[in-house]
Amino acid sequence: MNFTVERGTGLEPHLEAIARLRIEIFREWPYLYEGSVEYERDYLADYVRCPQSAVVLAWDRGELVGASTSLPLAAADADFQAPFAQNGLDPERYFYLAESVLQRPYRGQGAGHRFFDAREAAARESGYTQATFCAVIRPDDHPARPAGYRPLDGFWRKRGYEPADGLVCHYHWPDLGEDGETWKPLQFWWRSL
Repeated sequence: MNFTVERGTGLEPHLEAIARLRIEIFREWPYLYEGSVEYERDYLADYVRCPQSAVVLAWDRGELVGASTSLPLAAADADFQAPFAQNGLDPERYFYLAESVLQRPYRGQGAGHRFFDAREAAARESGYTQATFCAVIRPDDHPARPAGYRPLDGFWRKRGYEPADGLVCHYHWPDLGEDGETWKPLQFWWRSL
């Protein structure tokens, strides 16, 4: 695998491939996302408009196999900013390490660290000293939870991230097999850079 970082309008040539990859990977547990290319293009528009965004792309023989998004929290969707503002925290102080997707055959080979390293470097280059991301909260007894599922909490903790007490946002998407969107809670994690 090789990695590149695209910022702002540099993402435009890759939007279709990123959208398709996100749809493919987010179908898996715990997101169970029933996505569309149109929705993804609209969501990714925030990253194209923001010159401080940084999207890490993982390639294998010219094929996009992974992507990891980030941008200043103040440039992200208002739903992600809301719990910070509601808790007296200025969203302008945080760099949002949004999502990472990677095709299954490439997992466990260090891409997760490369994704975090590059996004944290982009945050520092943009003058940020605080990084945050959020992860969907699903009940342990959810019928779609795969046997032997291992959450990424241990990986995140090794990178210095901790759950941010009281910082939970709600975001909507259609679950697999559902026609309409439903709101899901997402727990924020954070660390100082």
